[in-house]
Amino acid sequence: MEQTNEPEWKTRKERIDKRLAALPQPWTIIKYKEGLDTASLAAHAVAEYPTENGPADYALFVQGQFLGIIEAKKVSIGAQNVLEQAKRYSRGSSDSPGNWHGFRVPFLYSTNGEIVYFIDVRPDQSYSRQISDFHTPEALLEMAGRESDYSWFEENPCAIERLRPYQQTAITNAEKAIVKGKRSMLLAMATGTGKTFTTVSLIYRLLESKKFKRILFLVDRRALAAQAVREFSSFTTPSGNKFDQEYEVYSQRFKREDLEDEDSGQPFNPKVLPEEYLTKPNARQTFVYVSTIQRMTINLLGNQFALPQSDGDNETEDDAGKLDIPIHAFDIIIADECHRGYSAGEAAIWRKVIEHFDCIRIGLTATPAAHTMAIFHEIVSRYTMKEAIAEGHLVDYDVVKIRSGVRMQGAFLKEGELVGLRDTGTGAEQLDKLEDEREFDASEVERKITVPDCNRKIVKEIAGYARQHEAEYGRFPKILIFADNDLDHISHADELVKMCREEFGQGDDFVQKITGKPNVDRPLQKIRMFRNRPNPKIVVTVDMLSTGVDIPALECIVFLRPVKSRILWVQMLGRGTRRCTEINKEKFVIFDCFDGTLLDYFRNATDFDVMQAQKEPVPLKKVIENIYNNIDRPFYTKVLVRRLHRVARTMSGEAREQFAAWIHDGDVAKFATELPKKLERDFLATMKILRDEKFQDLVLNYPRAKPEFVVGYSVQDEVSSEKLFRVGEDSFPVYDYLDAFTEWVKKNQDQIAALKILMASPRKWRPEALEELRAELTRNRFRLADLQKAHGIAYQKPLADIISMIKHAARQEEPVFNVEERVARALDKVTHGRSFTAEQQVWLGYIREHLIQNLTIDLDDFDMMPVFSNRGGRGKAAKVFGPELQSLIEDLNYAIAA
Repeated sequence: MEQTNEPEWKTRKERIDKRLAALPQPWTIIKYKEGLDTASLAAHAVAEYPTENGPADYALFVQGQFLGIIEAKKVSIGAQNVLEQAKRYSRGSSDSPGNWHGFRVPFLYSTNGEIVYFIDVRPDQSYSRQISDFHTPEALLEMAGRESDYSWFEENPCAIERLRPYQQTAITNAEKAIVKGKRSMLLAMATGTGKTFTTVSLIYRLLESKKFKRILFLVDRRALAAQAVREFSSFTTPSGNKFDQEYEVYSQRFKREDLEDEDSGQPFNPKVLPEEYLTKPNARQTFVYVSTIQRMTINLLGNQFALPQSDGDNETEDDAGKLDIPIHAFDIIIADECHRGYSAGEAAIWRKVIEHFDCIRIGLTATPAAHTMAIFHEIVSRYTMKEAIAEGHLVDYDVVKIRSGVRMQGAFLKEGELVGLRDTGTGAEQLDKLEDEREFDASEVERKITVPDCNRKIVKEIAGYARQHEAEYGRFPKILIFADNDLDHISHADELVKMCREEFGQGDDFVQKITGKPNVDRPLQKIRMFRNRPNPKIVVTVDMLSTGVDIPALECIVFLRPVKSRILWVQMLGRGTRRCTEINKEKFVIFDCFDGTLLDYFRNATDFDVMQAQKEPVPLKKVIENIYNNIDRPFYTKVLVRRLHRVARTMSGEAREQFAAWIHDGDVAKFATELPKKLERDFLATMKILRDEKFQDLVLNYPRAKPEFVVGYSVQDEVSSEKLFRVGEDSFPVYDYLDAFTEWVKKNQDQIAALKILMASPRKWRPEALEELRAELTRNRFRLADLQKAHGIAYQKPLADIISMIKHAARQEEPVFNVEERVARALDKVTHGRSFTAEQQVWLGYIREHLIQNLTIDLDDFDMMPVFSNRGGRGKAAKVFGPELQSLIEDLNYAIAA
C-alpha cells in the first residue's frame, strides 16, 4: 500500500504510537475505559479520551494532570490546520487543571505521524509552531509550572557596564523580540565588534530573569568554545562576581595540553557537562553549556552526519557519540558564527540540529546567509563593518595586489625540462626529464603542480612590505597566510612555511603552521601564542583561523588560496579588522595574490548580503530511483551519465576489475555512453545493475588512480606587486586615482569659483572659498583624507595641504607642501623685511596655529576661534597690530594661496 493511502489507524499505530513510546521518557499508551482513574496516571497517553466536543485521539496525563491533547490524521493529510480540532477538544474538556481564555487543556498537538505541530494556548497571544518531536511527560510538567510573563525585561532595562551602544541595542532588541513571542531571531554584528561579550551579557540577563534556565551556546570550533568559556569566567556581573560564580558554566571535553593557559601559567580546567544534563533535563538545573556545532551534530545525529571537514583543518570530536536528547533539553540556543554551512547538505544538517530543540533560537553572525535566514527568520539588530570602522571600533585596511604569471595563467612545461614527480601516497619524489610538453591551468596549481619559484617570489614580495612596515613602525607585523591546502605529501601550507623560514631566517618559532592536521602539535595553544606572544610572527593556515579566532595584533592577511564564498571572504577579512591599542594599530593590509581579482570579485560584498548555499549534488541513490520511477527520466539519465564518465576518468585498474562484475570489461566510459540506449532497449536489466547496492557503493567508493603531482623546478615565474589605493569600497592603483583627480581639477578650474581663485585670483582667498572647495571635493569623491593618503604614497609627502594638491594637479611643476610647510612659507613671505614687536610676534604665533588648522584667516575668526578669543579676540588683535591688521590678513591669505 502506498504511503499516501495509509489509513489513519495505521498512521497512529505505526507512526504516532511508536514516536510516543520511543521518547527518552516514553509515554505509556492506553485505551480509554469507562471509570478510568486519571488521577493515577503518571505519564500516560489515553487514546479516544472523551470531551464534550468529541473524543480526543490522545489525552496526555502527567502525575494525574490533563496537560495535553494530540489530534492525529493519516499521513497524507497536512497537520498544521488540524490544531483547530485539538483546540475544540481543549475547550470541551471537563477534567482539566485550569482555564485559559476558555481553553481547559494547555498543550495541544496535531500530527500526521511525520510532522508535529504544537501550541501552548495559555498566553494572550499564542502561536502554533512545528516541532521535531513530541514533548516528554517531564517536559509538559515543567512547562506547566512556568509562566509566560516577561515583564522582568521591561522592569529591568539592560545596564551592564562596558557595553557599547550597539551591543546594548542588540541585547535590548533580542529581549523585545522574546517579549513579543518571537522564537527565532538573528543578531548581525560585524566580525570583531564583540559578539561574544554581547552574548555573555545577554545570557546573564536571560538567566537573571528566571524565565530561562538551560542555555546552549553553540560555536563553530573548539578554539572558540575555549575562548567563550574564558569569556564567561572573566565576565564581571553587576553584583561584582564572576559569571561562573553565580551560574554553572559547562563545556565539552578538551585535551589539557591544548588548553594550558600561557598567560597565567595555570592549567585551564573548564567544567565538562555531565551527560545526564543532556539526556535527562531537570527543571531545577540552571546552567550554560558551550559546545561546538560538530559535537552537537554527532550527539543528535551520529558520527555519520558529522559536518565535512576542509583540507587540513579537521576538527574531530573523537569522544563524542550519539545521545538520546529530548527536545526540551534547552530553553534557548544561541548559535555563534551561524553562517556555517556553505553547501546545501551542510545547511540541512545545521538546520536539523538547531530545529531539534523546541526552544528560542538566536543566531549570531557577521554574514547572514539564505540558510541562516531560513532558520532564524528575522534580523532584529545589525551593526555593519562600515559603521564599526566609522565609529572607531574596527580598523580599515590597505590593499596590495601581487601578480604572479603562474597563479593567473598556470604553468607550461617544455619537453626535456627537469621536474619532480612526487608519489602522493608516500611523498617520495623522483627527478625526471619530461618526454613531452605539458600544460597546467591556474586551477591546477598546488593541486596537480607546484612551482617553487612562484611561491618563493611571492614570499619575497610579502617580505619586502613586512620589512618596510618594521622600518616605519618599529615592529615586525603579525602575518596570517591562507594557503591553498594542507594535503598529505603535497601540502601548500608546508611549502609556504619552509619558504618563509628561509626568507626571514628567524628560526622555526618565527613561522608556524596552524591547521587541524595531526602533524600540528597542540594547534589551540599555537593560536593563543600567535595572539599573546612575540612568536610566531607568521602563521600559515587553510581554514582553521578563517572565522571567530581573535588575533587583535594581526596586521597582514595574505590570500594565497582562491575564495569564492562571500561569507568566507568577509569572515577572513574580519581577522584583521580588530583594534589593538597595545600597538596603536591603525589599519591592516590585505595581500591579494591573484592580481587583485579577489577584491574585484567581492567588490560589492557587504557584511549582510544574503548568500545562497552552494547547491549540493543529488545523492546517487536518488538519481537512480528517479530514473526508475520515471521522475524527469531524461534529465536524471544525463546526470548519471556525467557522473559515470567522471568515474571513468579517475578510476584505477583495480576499479576496472571490480566494475567488470556488472559491466563488460569494466569499461565504465563505454557503459556511460551507451546508457540512454540501454535504458530504452532493456530497461529492467539495466536498472537491475544500477539499483544494485554494491554497484552503487562501488560508484561512490571505487579505487581511484593515484594522482600525479609535479614539482616544476625549472619553471620561472614573473611576480610583481603594487599597493592599491582605496576610496570607499573601490581599490585601484594610486596613480590612477591621482590621474582622475588631475583630470577633475583641469576640467573644473574655470568652472568652480574656489578653483578659479586658487588658479587666477589668490588675493580673493577667504574661508568661504576653502569651505566651497572642500565641499566640491567631497561631492566628487575626492575626500581630503583620501587625497592626502594618495599623495603620501605617490610623493612621500604625508598630510599634503589641499592648496598644494590642487596646484600640483593643475601644473605638475608646482611643489607639494604639507600644511606646516605652506604656513611657514607664507609667514616668511609676509614678515620678510618687516619688524614686529615682541607682543606682535607672540600673536603671529597664534595666527600660525590657526592657519595650520584652517589655511585661511578672517577678521571674524579673532572673535570666534578660541586661540584668539581666549586672549582678547579681535579687539586685542587690533590694539596689537593697529591699522595694519586688515592688510596683514590680506597678505597672509594671498601668501597662503599663491
